[in-house]
Amino acid sequence: MSTCKIFLLHGKPVREYLLKLSENSNKAFAEKLNPGVENVLGLRLPDMRKLAQEIAKSHWKEYMDTAPSFYMEERMLQGLVLGYVKPDDFEEYLSYVTRFVKIINSWSVCDSFKFAGNKKYISAHSGRIWEYLKSYIRSDKEYEIRFGVVMTMKYFIDDSHIDELYGLYDNIRHDGYYVRMAVAWAVSFCFIAYPEKTMEYLRKSSLDDFTYNKSIQKTIESYRVDEEMKIRLRAMRRK
Repeated sequence: MSTCKIFLLHGKPVREYLLKLSENSNKAFAEKLNPGVENVLGLRLPDMRKLAQEIAKSHWKEYMDTAPSFYMEERMLQGLVLGYVKPDDFEEYLSYVTRFVKIINSWSVCDSFKFAGNKKYISAHSGRIWEYLKSYIRSDKEYEIRFGVVMTMKYFIDDSHIDELYGLYDNIRHDGYYVRMAVAWAVSFCFIAYPEKTMEYLRKSSLDDFTYNKSIQKTIESYRVDEEMKIRLRAMRRK
């Protein structure tokens, strides 16, 4: 990726906007939420989204081709921009998404991403997106797996994919904390949508104990699960 040319938004480098926003940031809180991640500014997500929308309406490809990734928020901004653009070539768009995934260095950078377009547009490309995300779930890199898990949770908990999702999640073998937490989060969402089916999956699953118990914990914490079901879930915890 060439960085010899700096993208300008209204005549200023994007980093200037980020540093200006950092004057009202909560750096300490953001660092606590993202332990071990370097160069955190602590910017507010609504401010980041507003800036991303501005870039998306401009020459977004030029921005993506030259965007720096020193600050965590510079990485996050690239993902946010990709959620607001209007792609004219879906495969080219996916190539930009792939480049973004390679620079993910925290759960917050990963989870703030969304695919561009409305529901109709995403539905038109759902088959391609599904196969694309499965390739990440089968990766051996922590944030690539998390990306695949979180995005399938966002877009593919439905009748057509739920059974395959169980298998995909169950076959993940990675000790990374952010992988296991993502799987637990996704399983809890599966439970909300398909309670009995997911209950049966949990009984037979080969999830490691940490992920299994976290899946139950996150499901119990949901206000969309009734008390009777929570009692059943508590009894299923592994010791």
